[in-house]
Amino acid sequence: MVRKTKKKVEHPEGEPHEEPESPEGENGVSKTKLKEPVTGYLNKDKVIITKDYEKALELYDKGSFGEVHGVKRKRLEFSLIEALYLLERDKLLVFSTPGSKKPLTFEQFVNKASKVEPRFWIRYQVYRDIRTRGYIVKTALKFGADFRVYRRGIKPGEDHAKWVLFCVSENEAETWSSFSAKNRVAHSTRKKLLVGCVDAEGDVTYWEIRWKKP
Repeated sequence: MVRKTKKKVEHPEGEPHEEPESPEGENGVSKTKLKEPVTGYLNKDKVIITKDYEKALELYDKGSFGEVHGVKRKRLEFSLIEALYLLERDKLLVFSTPGSKKPLTFEQFVNKASKVEPRFWIRYQVYRDIRTRGYIVKTALKFGADFRVYRRGIKPGEDHAKWVLFCVSENEAETWSSFSAKNRVAHSTRKKLLVGCVDAEGDVTYWEIRWKKP
């Protein structure tokens, strides 16, 4: 059973914690002037926005949520994690199909998304935590990581992401080969390595790993 909880927020280790915490104010959600949530529908590992495309552009412009696709008929596509984040904040209603009459609840969405994306709930808890701190977070699956994280105030296209972020549970055993692979991803993408660890209560702690020459 999935529960939404108000969590105690811990500062990440390393550089992110040196900046003051910024709940909701700088992540683009609270800046929007949407009077009603936009509507979209599930399509495999995406949530598609067509009917409310113009309204949803505010989320894209101010918070860097989703990606714009199409030429003549444009659409906005949210990842499942982005969609759940917006759903939880009453900015988005998600339907199973374009013809569905009743939107999915938070728990229904999580159940569906978990069947599509491995470790969805762990990854979402880390995404939600670092997003509410004011960081722009985008997928990094093509790099072999969970997310790429931009410095505060920086949007994709303005500069490169500063961190690659891996999401783990405190109950997971980390092998040396796995840890080494994470470091190789960070090194090959010229980014810093950040690991977000979710504990049994859903709190997230961060470690920034840096190499030091002896």
